[in-house]
Amino acid sequence: MAKVARSPKKGTEKKEVKVSRILITQPRPETDKSPYFDLAKKYNLQLDFHPFIRVEGISGKEFRKQRINIPDFTAIIFTSRYAVDHFFRICEELKVKVSQDMKYFCVAEAVALYLQKFILYRKRKVFFSADGSMGGLKEIITKHKNEKYILPVSDNGKNDIALHLAKQNIEYADATLYRMVSNDIKDVMKDGYDLIVFFSPFSVRTLFDHDPKFKQNGTMIGAFGPTTSKAVEDNGMRLDIKAPAPNAPSMVSALELFINGK
Repeated sequence: MAKVARSPKKGTEKKEVKVSRILITQPRPETDKSPYFDLAKKYNLQLDFHPFIRVEGISGKEFRKQRINIPDFTAIIFTSRYAVDHFFRICEELKVKVSQDMKYFCVAEAVALYLQKFILYRKRKVFFSADGSMGGLKEIITKHKNEKYILPVSDNGKNDIALHLAKQNIEYADATLYRMVSNDIKDVMKDGYDLIVFFSPFSVRTLFDHDPKFKQNGTMIGAFGPTTSKAVEDNGMRLDIKAPAPNAPSMVSALELFINGK
């Protein structure tokens, strides 16, 4: 169990809170070498993994209805590994050959490196946000305004990048490649957690779909990514941990800083 000194309101004394049980709203890591397990061992934490959402790819038939001809585009924007997986899945299903001149713009280095599963990475033009933020990605895209972009998205529609492209008058097309579906979280929410960590706005929506009257009370909340953070706050919850940050590029590093009261 870890103890955290937290000041919930400006001007009040720091209040010591206990962090023992943490719910990570993502699948359990495939390897025991995950830094999450190192963190749990170091601070004697119980980490439970339960994905609040699952991703379902749309069919090639559904994609054709969008009338998007991939070879017409010169660049593609990836904001997640889901987007990478489903873009190349659609290309394979429709027998579309991606040009060797295609440029790839990724939200973080981890997403960029994930491209190695599908392309000859070192022979392609790949760009990524150095700090893993949407703001960093927007800056890079703005420097390449003359490209014609494909923006893979889920079925929820617009996102921060789409709004930025439109504002900058950059030519692009939303390509819906997958949909987010809520998982059943009834059983997992029966257990009490000191901290719940979210990684997408859809996961936050799942929480309130499950319990529209959910009250945070003493439960601490962590969020990864600006849109996730916004979803937490828009639903009236207090955000205790926000990542990525300059001193915490990953959620694991943000959790450790929080536990150490920094």
